[in-house]
Amino acid sequence: MARDTLLHIADAISHNAGRRPAHPALIERDGNIVTYVAFDALMRQIANHLMAQGIKAGDIVGLSMPDTATHLGLMFGLFRMGAVLLPMDVRWTPEEKSRIASFFGATAVIAESPVEGVRTMCIDGAWHDAVAGQGTDGDFPNNIDDPLWLSLSSGTTGIPKGPLVTHRQMVLRFLSQAVDLGFNEHDRNILATPLYFGGGRGFTICNLYFGGTVVMHPPPYKAEELAETVNTMGVTTLFLVPTLFRRMLAIADGKSLLFPNLRMLISSGSILHGDEREAIKRELCPYFINLFSSTEGGGVALLAPNDPQEKAASVGRAAYRNEFQVVDENDQPLAADTVGRIRQRAPWLPDGFYNNDEETKKSFRDGWYYTGDLGKVDDEGYLYVVGRVKDMIIRGGINIYPAEIEDLLCKHETVHDAAVVAWPSPELGEEVAAFVVAEGAADADTLIAYCRSGLAPYKVPKAIFFIDDLPKSAQGKVLKTDLVERLPAQT
Repeated sequence: MARDTLLHIADAISHNAGRRPAHPALIERDGNIVTYVAFDALMRQIANHLMAQGIKAGDIVGLSMPDTATHLGLMFGLFRMGAVLLPMDVRWTPEEKSRIASFFGATAVIAESPVEGVRTMCIDGAWHDAVAGQGTDGDFPNNIDDPLWLSLSSGTTGIPKGPLVTHRQMVLRFLSQAVDLGFNEHDRNILATPLYFGGGRGFTICNLYFGGTVVMHPPPYKAEELAETVNTMGVTTLFLVPTLFRRMLAIADGKSLLFPNLRMLISSGSILHGDEREAIKRELCPYFINLFSSTEGGGVALLAPNDPQEKAASVGRAAYRNEFQVVDENDQPLAADTVGRIRQRAPWLPDGFYNNDEETKKSFRDGWYYTGDLGKVDDEGYLYVVGRVKDMIIRGGINIYPAEIEDLLCKHETVHDAAVVAWPSPELGEEVAAFVVAEGAADADTLIAYCRSGLAPYKVPKAIFFIDDLPKSAQGKVLKTDLVERLPAQT
């Protein structure tokens, strides 16, 4: 039987340990270096200890830990012995953890404290001692088509959604990132976002798969602290969400690049406004990529450093080995510059959501994944995201896309940030409401007049509400449902 040309993710660590044993796999915040040979040994010892505790290949195991080298060791230990990782945000409440574990049928949860209703393997001194007493040999599974993890979306309310992704599907995503982002064994990638989220976890494992080094610098941190670590530790690649980019721009002095030695600066997670791209390239790093992707479906499109400024409002063209379309309600491709639903097709797509046939039917059809975003494509193949399907405002039967209004508001000198939501209206069904974080002496009448100068009348917000800060998830996405709850009733 022919040997598969793609490496199982745990086998890649062992391969790197064999060819580059002393090369740093991880550099912790206290300066401790974990070499590949040491990380490989830890991965194997954890795998053996898990099996000794009765965990079997194919079991779903929740992992709720702080973002440390221990977290990564546990993650790869699960990969090595063939368990399926169920990522669980350490910041979730005990009730959230219990509910998610129950829904996905977790055999156990690995955490620092017990989770009600499911077997919990607590990480304490006794655990570490037991792991240290294990050997490194074992008859470990390495079928690249085995399940790897449940790729959960960021929310925990309502019905949980997460496709079961295989090792092969993730490795194919890694290869696409190698082409598009240039990840390689010489990189030093810094972990500056939580491991629970798709970007932090995916980019970290991708770099370890290729034999690079991961510098551990997870939140919380001050912007100045992250910048210092990037510049003193020889970091070559950095991924941040737009919220963090805005914090970095706030500390840039305008005289020199904040990250002069980065090979690549990457944004993903939510919409980045067009003028912010130029500010990032000018103030932070000229080698800047805006990546449009999802935890469930991987990379869709990217806007590269050399793409022209007139395309700055787009998310770029299709990622390597991916294709996308904008389609109507009947799944028919739309003409250029026509807004519709975005769908993607790529060799790394899963078949659907685990244990959720209803949501699978909505999002996975005929080999396509429907991202839940609305967009349009220009005649040169650049994709523009105009908002989420669920966030679209329908005012008197007319579709309104919040991103267009938000982008205009953010260009005003008195506006730091803005979010536009649907405001239930007894007359028109929905009206446009804007929440604004002011940067200067802003007032509602001035901003509404400004919107009238740049928007069709039906798109102009009926009211503007000032707010100290927009509610956001740890991934940097604006929680628009929270904003809608703050709206007064219209009569």
